[in-house]
Amino acid sequence: MSTTPPAGILAALERMHLLHGASPPGEPLAGGVSSDIWRIDLPSGPVCVKRALAKLRVSADWQAPVERNLYEARWMQVANQAVPGVTPALLGQDAATGTLAMAYLPADRYPLWKGKLRDGQVDPAFAAAAARALVRIHAATAAQPSLAADFPTDRIFHDIRLEPYLTQSGRAHPDLAGRMQALIETTQRNKHALVHGDISPKNILSGPDGPVFLDAECAWWGDPAFDLAFCQNHLLLKCLWVPSKRDALLACFRAMTAAYLPQVSWEPPAAFEARAAHLLPALLLARVDGKSPVEYITTDADRHTVRKVARRLLLAPADGLADVVRAWEEEIVR
Repeated sequence: MSTTPPAGILAALERMHLLHGASPPGEPLAGGVSSDIWRIDLPSGPVCVKRALAKLRVSADWQAPVERNLYEARWMQVANQAVPGVTPALLGQDAATGTLAMAYLPADRYPLWKGKLRDGQVDPAFAAAAARALVRIHAATAAQPSLAADFPTDRIFHDIRLEPYLTQSGRAHPDLAGRMQALIETTQRNKHALVHGDISPKNILSGPDGPVFLDAECAWWGDPAFDLAFCQNHLLLKCLWVPSKRDALLACFRAMTAAYLPQVSWEPPAAFEARAAHLLPALLLARVDGKSPVEYITTDADRHTVRKVARRLLLAPADGLADVVRAWEEEIVR
């Protein structure tokens, strides 16, 4: 149902020179925990407007600076230069309020990958396409180290990724706190390329021409291993959400690995893979014991499964992604 968008969003559109005159109708869109998202029907056609929240919509006290929206807009511009069409077209950005406007992509033509996975539409070829798009962005930006100056977001990335995921999981598992801190330090030290920071099926549209990435609020010049591990983590977890598609989801994990690793050009692929493999169990644990647990892991039995595999791999790290997925598969088929 159409309604009048918030005055702050309309004012931001005016400052972007996208709105002139009467207030247009709009509709709030379902989104993540970190932003207000609206479809607004301008005379020229619908647009999607996103305004960052200072306090995220989770039960824990999770604060994040709204200026992250500025770096999301920058990430979109850079990513589209590397892989045209990999994000919605950026139409405007209002830094004062942390608001950006982008092309509206209708759900009937651009369904969320997460929704397709939930419905059992699991295609390893699409997972490989997402990995190829991701590694192209990483490789293109790694070749432009001057871009690092445009993304001074170490503090933001720490506040909305490393602290709520890894530090918080260390608090929940004190015997692993040192391991989590070591992973944080390794991730912070390896600055190679432009990182999205939230590559997951909920932020990837399945478009007619391939994957489209959304929600780069965590954009950071840092370790691209975080992006691959972050996405593959979700494929493992979804084996518990859609158990009938377990084998296909594991095939998606392997397809991403096979598509991504041969294109690593900025460092030895084995070094990259080891960091991704070390991060993965920490991210698994974070999605049950961090500040933002996934909503579909709801039973004690499933949480126990995640903790068991994650703890095993954190205490005895595997250097290969194949070893990680094998450990996960061995546990969930019992």
